[in-house]
Amino acid sequence: MIIRRSLLRQGCRALQFRGLTPYRRFLSSEIDGINTTSDSLIDTQVLASREAEETDPGPRDTFAAQNYENFKHQQQMLGKLGSIVEPHYQPHTLVNNPPRPSEVTLELLLASQAHLGHSTSLWNPANARYIFGIREGVHIISLDVTAAHLRRAAKVVREVARRGGLILFVGTRPGQDRCVVKAAELAEGCHLFERWIPGTITNGQQILGKCTMKVVDEFDREVKEFEDQIADRPVLKPDLVICLNPIENYILLHECGLNGIPTIGIIDTDANPTWVTYPIPANDDSLRCVQVIAGVLGRAGEEGQKLRKEAAANGHITFNPARNLEMPDKEKIKEVARRRTSGLDYEEELGIGAALMQEPKSKEDELD
Repeated sequence: MIIRRSLLRQGCRALQFRGLTPYRRFLSSEIDGINTTSDSLIDTQVLASREAEETDPGPRDTFAAQNYENFKHQQQMLGKLGSIVEPHYQPHTLVNNPPRPSEVTLELLLASQAHLGHSTSLWNPANARYIFGIREGVHIISLDVTAAHLRRAAKVVREVARRGGLILFVGTRPGQDRCVVKAAELAEGCHLFERWIPGTITNGQQILGKCTMKVVDEFDREVKEFEDQIADRPVLKPDLVICLNPIENYILLHECGLNGIPTIGIIDTDANPTWVTYPIPANDDSLRCVQVIAGVLGRAGEEGQKLRKEAAANGHITFNPARNLEMPDKEKIKEVARRRTSGLDYEEELGIGAALMQEPKSKEDELD
């Protein structure tokens, strides 16, 4: 037994020498080699993780940090290359600061897509003089004609505003409310961005009979002495109607034609240009185009109002006063006010007021 144990000990030591490595591999089994290899790999991974923990003092996302460093490096190297794209189109500028009639250019109309018409199968033959050509089955509107008609319409709006006329801006499509309101504010007119009620002009006394009216002077200041005279007057009618979508407001244009009210409208290739008095051939489906046209007409109305007030400041009245209105006498008004405060009945008030208004002004009137 002692000799056998000594041989085993000496044999293990002999197998540990380098020269006896092939014999040791020959004596070892395949399973023992796999186990030792897996154990060595596990030990290597454990040592690598420990070294990483020792070198990294805190938790850090090295992948994100490396990506950020690469991004900053590329930005520094390539940031000065290429061109700078400036924002040419800002939608709010056309509404808040619309162009003037003198600022209308072909580039502005082209950028607002005013030249795009409808399909050739939907065109109205009456618009043949406004069409420049055909591209991919769509009619192209001539922008020279559009600019000329827009300037003519702007002159009409300016003269109507200079003579104290009432201008009505109508645009009932979605998105047109802001430009319609802004144009009406510039021209000091009225606006409508909801559905037009049929009969508002032809039967205005029934629809608008309860609306109040007031008398203003040349500086648009209210004069309150005419309240009794305007109580039974018919409702006001616009002197000019600007319609931004004539196809949906044909009833409005028909009523204006029956009452002799001039109209201005945006006429697309599928609309009838005879519906309005002063057509503007353009794309009525483009909101940007509508904003440009409404802004130009609003600026024209603003210029007309400015000219009217300047003439009034110089003592020149550019409009005719309302008919069937008599300038009230201040003494008679004071007499009626004094008798009202004295406690008279309403019927007696009316009788006294009528008698005072019918008194002759001089002895020559009595003789006549």
